[in-house]
Amino acid sequence: MSTSSATPDLAPFLERGFLFDAVEDSYEITEITGEIPSWLRGTYYINGPARFERSGLRYKHWLDGDGQVCALNFGGRSVRFTNRFVRTAKLREEEAAGHAIYRGFGTKFPGDKLRRGLMLEPPNNVSAYHFAGTLLAFGEQAMPYELDPVTLETKGEYDFHGRLTEVTPFAAHPKFDVDTGHMLNFGVSFSPTEPMLNVYEFDRTGLMIRRRRHPLRYQHSNHDFAITPNYAVFHLSPLIMDFSKFWGEHLSVMESLSWQPDKGSRILIMPRESKKETAFEIEAGRGYCLHLINCFESDGRITVDLLELVDPAYPEYQPVPDMFPTVTPCSPVRFVIDLRSRSLVERSAMTYDRSPDFPTPCKHLGGKPYSDFWMLGISASGKPGRKFFDQLAHGNWKRGAVDDIYQTAAGQYLGGEPCPVTNPKDPEDAVVINEFIDAEHGRCEILLFEAAHVAKGPIARLGLRHKIHLGFHTSFHPMAL
Repeated sequence: MSTSSATPDLAPFLERGFLFDAVEDSYEITEITGEIPSWLRGTYYINGPARFERSGLRYKHWLDGDGQVCALNFGGRSVRFTNRFVRTAKLREEEAAGHAIYRGFGTKFPGDKLRRGLMLEPPNNVSAYHFAGTLLAFGEQAMPYELDPVTLETKGEYDFHGRLTEVTPFAAHPKFDVDTGHMLNFGVSFSPTEPMLNVYEFDRTGLMIRRRRHPLRYQHSNHDFAITPNYAVFHLSPLIMDFSKFWGEHLSVMESLSWQPDKGSRILIMPRESKKETAFEIEAGRGYCLHLINCFESDGRITVDLLELVDPAYPEYQPVPDMFPTVTPCSPVRFVIDLRSRSLVERSAMTYDRSPDFPTPCKHLGGKPYSDFWMLGISASGKPGRKFFDQLAHGNWKRGAVDDIYQTAAGQYLGGEPCPVTNPKDPEDAVVINEFIDAEHGRCEILLFEAAHVAKGPIARLGLRHKIHLGFHTSFHPMAL
């Protein structure tokens, strides 16, 4: 622990969840308590940073660690766990050299390098999704890496049949159209004079079917977006990236970002297909959004649900492991926009303000009307001192509240985006899968909750043989029946 003695430690033993030698393994899980639903068939994936130290250099920021994907395969009679590092160019070159080579999101050092002198060499540590018959591991602003969906062996960069290059801006947060199987993603071109938002759409085989561009007023640093059948939706927060500092002054991304709330936030509504309908923006206050929850169309309106913070989250991701020391309140917020008048007609917020993150609805309701969603929260939000996610929170828009909350004990933490999985024969029956770490005792488990009643605690606990990283985004690929 490196917190000051004058600052309370609100996350005891948290360093044990980050600073350890992560191993690769594959085995059948034998330590299972509780009951796994008989209908749960498929593979749960979680990606996240798993190595924060190399040859005496400790990475400063949560986004700097080398990516490692974990897979949990529910096969009926058995559950198999597998985890492997994503063998990116960064990882391969640094392992061969025996020391760090590339600049990180928040970590710089003398002599560090960039890809082609232009951009980070990404650790691809943010998300992993099954698409086009393979598994893709994503990082910020770069092509994903293709992995074997079963063994997690790295096959190489995936360029979508030659349509992307190694410098194409490409985010880590793709979205999937549940009706067509299409994948959408975006990337920001951070030109100092003509910043541009690029939106890509690929069919279910990975072929690009369209790429649309939208000029931006500022060099917005955006991590996430949402889709409906007809629109792509962005919250443009005034967190501005100055690449002249990144390139010219040898600064990290973190040092090149500036929070400028006086510029205001805006919601961009961008048509996916129609060339007759133009994109438009509406004013959305002064808050910051890292992750949207969902959005949907109904009766000529579009509803945009997101998590709104007072200030950006990225500064709270450092220094590892003393994280979230001054994280600001955050709440689920709903914006209702009239598509005809292109105006905001309603804004409402839930009272839950425990700095939640990683929100998700059931995946089959992505881009569609829905009510329930799940996220992680920080019970000690608002108090000074390092802290971390220790609540699994279930929100419901019909009730207008987050009133179903699972709380861990002190020294225990939850990692990764909650992953709801629905019974294919009963949409009212669902479980939520979540990573759990008992940092004090060095124990990791995967927990299963009844989705409608997470406060009751896990219905099953799957014990792992060794510690795994506190990850970021998750996905579930159902087994073909």
